[in-house]
Amino acid sequence: MLKNMIKAGLLSLLVFTSVSFAAGKGYKDLSAPQPTQDPSKVEVIEFFWYGCPHCYQFEPALEEWRSKLPANVTFIRQPAVFSAVWAKHAKAYYTAEVLGVVDKVHTDFFHAIQVNKQQLTSEDDLAKFFVAHGVEEAAFHDAYNSFIVDTKMRQAKTMGPRYGITGVPAIVVNGKYLVNGKTAGSHGGMIKVMNELIAQESK
Repeated sequence: MLKNMIKAGLLSLLVFTSVSFAAGKGYKDLSAPQPTQDPSKVEVIEFFWYGCPHCYQFEPALEEWRSKLPANVTFIRQPAVFSAVWAKHAKAYYTAEVLGVVDKVHTDFFHAIQVNKQQLTSEDDLAKFFVAHGVEEAAFHDAYNSFIVDTKMRQAKTMGPRYGITGVPAIVVNGKYLVNGKTAGSHGGMIKVMNELIAQESK
């Protein structure tokens, strides 16, 4: 399983570096702009995978940015699903979302995988993780196997192709613009470009 995780991670990095962009632009225009959930706000979607070291490294800067969001900006985390392992981690995220504990477990889940090298792919292992974070075991299993989580998982599998995502971390601003490390040059550059696009879309 660990070999599969590493293989999937390497694949994501290889694809990640293949994205083309206009020099100096800092972002890529989506070929097919997508509708946003609330047209009255600027929507920012983060595509991520817990097994991606770049996502883990980007997380502190993203969290600091998120803590200062303007009132007219909506931020959405979107777990990417490009393999069976990615899907298991996405299901863990949606379970946390249904249980209302995303802010409580999100950073620790990253840390468990990236630093402690836990796989956290089986239902039993995930149950132990959630219980350690104050969730009743029965509540975890109910949410994990719920219709709403299953529905979110089916939708997640279509999201990457829909937005033209081929690697993570990736940010989509207002359904129009793709920002990643390749287009912006660095994680700090991503934040800068995101802010510029938000300002542009807020006019």
